[in-house]
Formats: sequence, structure tokens, C-alpha cells
Amino acid sequence: MQISLSRLIGSIVRRIEWLALVSVVWLFRLIPVDVASAVMGWLWRRIAPFNPRHKRALRHLANAMPELSPADRARIVDGMWDNLGRVAAEAFHIDRLLHLQQRFEIDIDDLTQEVFERKGGCVFVSLHSGNWELCVAPAVWRGVPITGVYQALKNAHSDAVLRQLRGELYPGGLFSKGHQTARKLVSILRQGGAVAIMSDLRERRGLVVPFFDQPAYATPVPVSLARACNVPIIMGRTVRLDGVRFRIEGRGLILPRTDDKEADIQAGTEAIHAQFEAWIREYPEQWMWIHRKWSA
Repeated sequence: MQISLSRLIGSIVRRIEWLALVSVVWLFRLIPVDVASAVMGWLWRRIAPFNPRHKRALRHLANAMPELSPADRARIVDGMWDNLGRVAAEAFHIDRLLHLQQRFEIDIDDLTQEVFERKGGCVFVSLHSGNWELCVAPAVWRGVPITGVYQALKNAHSDAVLRQLRGELYPGGLFSKGHQTARKLVSILRQGGAVAIMSDLRERRGLVVPFFDQPAYATPVPVSLARACNVPIIMGRTVRLDGVRFRIEGRGLILPRTDDKEADIQAGTEAIHAQFEAWIREYPEQWMWIHRKWSA
């Protein structure tokens, strides 16, 4: 009886969470995206300094870029919260933004263009900068059937709502992280598909790579997949230009292939993080400094 009551309460709570999310999505979709983005950015700048993560972001930034003054660090973290607030609001318009190509500038190299032309056969990696959810948009516009990997919500009803908003971004499907997903991704890549993975998060069971002159945890999965399936990696980022306007960049990476598999994976993962670091240094206010990225 106690177990049944606990399950009933849990089910009711999940339904309430789902209804709250549906209501928020409905409300935000009534507001023009430019207004919603600006207002949410403003609110996050005002509220976030009272969150413990604010001090963590300042600490991470001080360790990564010690040459900055306290005033510069405060300005960058303030900009980070503005960007994150905007991303939160834009998340409810993500399917609409995909169809507003006039809001985007595109800057891709020859290898990225080649991947787009043959529609597949690569691993896309990106970082939490600008509005990272839109990074795959140029590939989608060119008909590349991208499969995405994401962290599923515990509430299956709420998760379904957010998956639906992102359906057009990932025509190849969205899969939650796990061992079964890894096998599916290998199959997709070997059939000429494309896979997109956010690759700047902390992975305690992964590799340690240099990142801002400090040891940092990094996932080896993207390089492992690309090497095993003999496909290139496309490193991408989204830069917020002004309000809800963006530049999306793509840079190809040919991985080393030697007899030492582990060394190749280490070198490839370090190369990705070297590019990520260069990009973050260019627009530090657009990256999520709240990540527990470093090993120390």
C-alpha cells in the first residue's frame, strides 16, 4: 500500500511538472522571440548573482584567465548570465528559429562544406556557447540527417515536450546518453549518417586534457566514434551577434590514425579542446563558466 501510494504521488508530481512546462512553453510562444530573449536575459543578470554558481563562474574564470581584472571578470560573468537567460527563452522558439535563416550568418571551411554536400558521414561536436542548440542548423538546411545525443529529463512527459520542439533539428532522431545509444551511433555512422554531441562538459570517467593551462576532464566519445567509423569531426560553434542574431561556424578536423588507438583518441580530444579554448577566449561571455570542467 505504501509503495502504491508513493507511486501515485510521484505520478501526480510528474503530471504537475508536465502541465507547468506546457504552460510555460505556451506563454513564451505567445511573446515575440526578440522580446522574450531580451527580457529573460535581463532577469537572469539581475537574479543570478544571488546563486552560488555565480561565485563558481567567477572562480573558474579567474583560474582560466588570470590576466583579467576583477572588473573584467564581473563583466564577462554578467554577460554569461545574459546569454544563458536568452538561451532559456529561445529554447521555446527553437523550431521557429530554424526557419528564420535571415537571422544567421554562416562561416564554414572546405571540409565542412564537403560533408554538407555529401550529406552525412561525420561527428559534429560543439560547446555551450552562444545559442548552442542552433549550431546544427546549417547542416539541417542542407539536408544532412543529423542524430543528436542529449541528457534526458527524468520526467518522461516533460522530456517529450522538449524533444518535440527539437525534432526538426535532429531528423535522424534524439537519443539519451547510455551504452545502448553508443552502439546505435556506431551503426548510424557506418551507414553514412551524422551524429552531433556536445563535447565541452566534464566527464569524470573520460580523459584528462589541457584546457586553459589546467588539467580538465573531457569525453573521448566523439573521437572514439569518428576513429572507429573512419569519418571526420566537424567542430562547430554559435556566436551571438546582436540579440537573436547569430553566426554559425564549422571547422573540420582530420583525426590522426596510427597503430596507437589510445594516443590517437587523446590527440584528437586535445585538438578539439584547443579549438574550444580559442573560441572561448574570443567570446568569453558566451560560454558557460559554471561547468565543473577542471579536475582540480
